[in-house]
Amino acid sequence: MEIWLWALISMRVMVILALLAKIYFLQKAAREMKTAFADRLITDTNTLMDISSGDRYMRQLADAMNKELRKLRAERYRFRQGDLELKNAVTNISHDLRIPLTAICGYLDLLEEEETSEEVRRYIGIIRNRTELLVQLTEELFRYSITLSHENGMVKEAVEVNRVLEESLAAFYTVLKERGITPHVRIPEAKVIRMLDRSAMLRVCSNLLQNALKYSDGDLEITLSETGEIIFANTASELNEIQVGKLFDRFYTVEAARKSTGLGLAIARSLVEQMNGTIAASYADNRLRICISFPEEAENEPVGQ
Repeated sequence: MEIWLWALISMRVMVILALLAKIYFLQKAAREMKTAFADRLITDTNTLMDISSGDRYMRQLADAMNKELRKLRAERYRFRQGDLELKNAVTNISHDLRIPLTAICGYLDLLEEEETSEEVRRYIGIIRNRTELLVQLTEELFRYSITLSHENGMVKEAVEVNRVLEESLAAFYTVLKERGITPHVRIPEAKVIRMLDRSAMLRVCSNLLQNALKYSDGDLEITLSETGEIIFANTASELNEIQVGKLFDRFYTVEAARKSTGLGLAIARSLVEQMNGTIAASYADNRLRICISFPEEAENEPVGQ
């Protein structure tokens, strides 16, 4: 009787061990699929998932996931091709628009030299204003398309963020003064060094200052912290939370700034992200707050000029 009892116990132990081994290998296969799937989503490769498990159901699951990965890659390829074609089309169209606009401006210059009546001069002035606005919008569109077309063309170097802010503010001093805006600037004495593309960073600051000119009620605060965080804040009573949430969207404009293409902040966001930074906008108590942050790296390297 004892022999049969021990045999039964042994059989149950073997079954339990077999089940534990089965569970272990199933869990291992699940971890392999999880890791492989996450890797395939972020890696541009045609390699499909493969697992070590010989379990029929786990292999069927892996095959089903590989099937969806093939579809995802096809969709990603079509998106990239379409996005590239759109960028090239925008670049070509904006470039083609510049040629006739330049000719129109030239003929307007000739017309203004002719002797004409006051009424004709008034019409010429209206045409001049509309043409200059169209030139401005076309240039902005062209710069945006160029920015997107050269996403991998940045040259990063150790840049002193303090100096970039000071140069940007100096360039906008006259325009800010004409608008009655006296910026309150807080910049630390210690040099804040980040690995950035200098010209791109100047462009970001320029676009944010232009944004302040559009929406500010007359004030502007610019703060640079020693951690590398840059904050542009101003009162903007004409905005609301919904509008602020869309400020970085391409071609989005609010009525207060309808003379713009709405690409300034979209360009700023694209450039900041290409430099591995983050940019975000918030709105509270009628104040618009745009915050830029870059990761700390190479702080002790010489400053790029």
